[in-house]
Amino acid sequence: MTSPDPGTADGGARRVLLVAHTGRDDAREVARGFAKALTAHGLLVRLRESEAVDLDLSADTDGVEVVASSRPPSADCELVVVIGGDGTILRAAELTHDSGTPLLGVNLGHVGFLAEAEYEDLESTIEAIVARRYSIEDRLTLDVTVHRDGEVVGRTWALNEASVEKAARERMIEVVVEVDGRPLSRWGCDGVVCATPTGSTAYNFSAGGPVVWPGVEALLLVPISAHALFARPLVVAPSSVLAVEVLARTDGAGVLWADGRRTVELPPGARIEVRRGAVPVRLVRLHEAPFTDRLVAKFGLPVEGWRGSTERRRRIGDGAEIADA
Repeated sequence: MTSPDPGTADGGARRVLLVAHTGRDDAREVARGFAKALTAHGLLVRLRESEAVDLDLSADTDGVEVVASSRPPSADCELVVVIGGDGTILRAAELTHDSGTPLLGVNLGHVGFLAEAEYEDLESTIEAIVARRYSIEDRLTLDVTVHRDGEVVGRTWALNEASVEKAARERMIEVVVEVDGRPLSRWGCDGVVCATPTGSTAYNFSAGGPVVWPGVEALLLVPISAHALFARPLVVAPSSVLAVEVLARTDGAGVLWADGRRTVELPPGARIEVRRGAVPVRLVRLHEAPFTDRLVAKFGLPVEGWRGSTERRRRIGDGAEIADA
């Protein structure tokens, strides 16, 4: 975990890119308030052209910087403030993957594991940004290549997971899974999820995979509804290379999903290789709260009766309380 760089790219104004789920009324309202507050503190707020229109903000009347949607939006920005849920944060990660600009998520979704702040804490979040009272945490990503007949036919990356799935609901997909150049098993299944520790609470979790603390460096592989005796979730070294081969005799095509946002069609005979990504995603952290507290708060886990604290009451997460007798 690192501290923010106190300098700016041009030695002058501090720039913050604002990304919001503009399809939601509450997100638009929070985003407009955020932009006005940061501007009032002397920071330059940048918006992509399409989002500036949706938020009804302009350079002339609101003092924001509007850039064309075709331009890399986060260049020269200190950080990216994301207003929405995890889906919006994944979209922001897509926009900033090449620049490595840190992301600060303000959660307006249901769970929001990737978000650091809740909308109830907007004032303290703005104060932390202005005072640079935050740290930066690198999260492991995945680089994915798709091969056909020995040639690379597709490339993508993922923060949460890359999943190989059947394209037709009525059919299974036949795959052989390989780890570090050696075959592991063949499955008829609905698909295979390759995930990061960050993504262990996303699709991996729904598919029955383990929750892995973000500080653990590892790659995860979880079969989905596999018809096989050995079809258990796997956790391998971060240096390992996972491969999923779609058998040529598979009846129908498959599809590769990256973070549920980007797709690559997989014909029979396709080979998908997954390895640790060369570029991490950088997340802004405002608090040093343990990941255990985050799990309890986000999933509403029952912890009544816990007696581990020496204090009468200890607050964890975003408000859950643990009582000591």
